[in-house]
Amino acid sequence: MTLKALMAKLVAGLGAYASNPQPLAAAGNKVALVLAGNGPFYPVYVVALAGSEGMPWLLMTLFAFPFFLSVPAISRHHPVLGRVTLVLAGTIHTVLCTWLLGERSGTELFLIPCITLASLLFGAGERALMLLMAVLPLGAYYALHGKYGAPPYLYPDDAYAALFSMNAISVGMLSIFLGIVFSGLYAAPSKPA
Repeated sequence: MTLKALMAKLVAGLGAYASNPQPLAAAGNKVALVLAGNGPFYPVYVVALAGSEGMPWLLMTLFAFPFFLSVPAISRHHPVLGRVTLVLAGTIHTVLCTWLLGERSGTELFLIPCITLASLLFGAGERALMLLMAVLPLGAYYALHGKYGAPPYLYPDDAYAALFSMNAISVGMLSIFLGIVFSGLYAAPSKPA
């Protein structure tokens, strides 16, 4: 089997795993798989920008990987629970990474796409749940900002500046990705030729 055929098979398998008859669940599944796919690379990015001195603590940033990966499986049986799991995993992961790397790293900025995701994942009939899920990351910011204490490892000032830039750009890219995924739910159906 060629590399191209193997990649096509992998993409098809991931597409099948992410599929769900409920559009909001399917959209959430795509987001969860992208987050799971990026998770293992995050420590590599941090090491490249800030050095490896934060190990082994840095490996704790992988904590959310299995939760993001499990969202499509949960959604298959309980679509609402899958969407709730995605928001909870994102929020808890952001709080954990903020504690691990420190507020100066900018990881706390990921609470913004957590709020956005919670606002997009639930339909009109689920507004109470949507508000609860959207308030959770906002509440985490309010309750924890400035109260994390010192992280397990303190990086130099220039490393924190680089990490902040990386995380700010990542938050922007994730926000664009959310727009792309969820705008597909509102695309006008194509007219037959």
